[in-house]
Amino acid sequence: MATKKMKAIVATGYGSPEVLKVVTVDRPTPKSDELLIKVKVSSATRADTMMRTGKPYIGRLFLGLTKPKNPIPGTGFSGVVEKVGEDVTSFKKGDAVFGETTLNFSANAEYLVIKENGVVHPLPNYIDFEEAANFCDGHVTSYNFLKVKGKIEKGQKVLINGASGALGTSAIQIAKHFGAHVTAVCSEKNEGLVKSLGADIVINYNQENFTKTVNQYDIIYDTVGKSSFRICKAALTEKGLYLSPVLSFSLLFEVFLSTISSKKKAIFEATGTNSDERLNILVTKVMEIYKAGGLKTFINRQFPLEKLAEAHRYIDSGHKRGNVIILNNYK
Repeated sequence: MATKKMKAIVATGYGSPEVLKVVTVDRPTPKSDELLIKVKVSSATRADTMMRTGKPYIGRLFLGLTKPKNPIPGTGFSGVVEKVGEDVTSFKKGDAVFGETTLNFSANAEYLVIKENGVVHPLPNYIDFEEAANFCDGHVTSYNFLKVKGKIEKGQKVLINGASGALGTSAIQIAKHFGAHVTAVCSEKNEGLVKSLGADIVINYNQENFTKTVNQYDIIYDTVGKSSFRICKAALTEKGLYLSPVLSFSLLFEVFLSTISSKKKAIFEATGTNSDERLNILVTKVMEIYKAGGLKTFINRQFPLEKLAEAHRYIDSGHKRGNVIILNNYK
């Protein structure tokens, strides 16, 4: 019997969005403990664009030295179970699901396979396919940084740099959910958006430099990596935390130095490298906030699968607000 085919995006190497090509490849076959998912919607994130470039180079230790080990990009997805392996008991054909493929990538395709005990969840009736595709990017990452790493508490002062992006829009809502006072840093055109999400104070970065304040913030969450612990240190309280999900050699050095020489700390983590078990716990926690009405997803733009390169160019432009989604099999 002929192997079934599917449309997918393949990164032919590291570089500009032009390395992303539309191809036809064999549809994956689920193993005994796997699900075959027909992907309705997938994500396109700033992290995806950074991994596409293979920079910083330290990331290639996980991604592939000279080109991506897993050439089909994308991690966040939502869709419908097409087929289950013979040992699968938690899902059946036709189930609506969402999740994250982590370092296996492969979400920017018409189909993907994922282990039954991977980061995959039934799609609840209070989340639609579009919202769910980005769930494990902005929401889960920001929850991990603010609650797990930052141990955010009621009454703390939190500053969110890059407040209008996917991570930032989630972070505002999560910080407010835990009772923090939120200062959001963004451009003038995004002030209305961040205020609508609950920001108490908005700083226009073209008019004011938040790093010039002194002993002001318990947490600075730099979602875009545009600042540094060294520059932000004075703005932190005595035991304040600088959190950033944007990998760089300088940040890793600052993390190391702060652990041995300062009450104020710099913290980095690639949330997606946590174990599937740990990520599933985070997803469940965030779903509780979502269900209670404390969180919503702001979708900025959507692109068909064939236009993934165009989506990456848009993200690279630096003008993205909220989330970008990719329509894979959205019919």
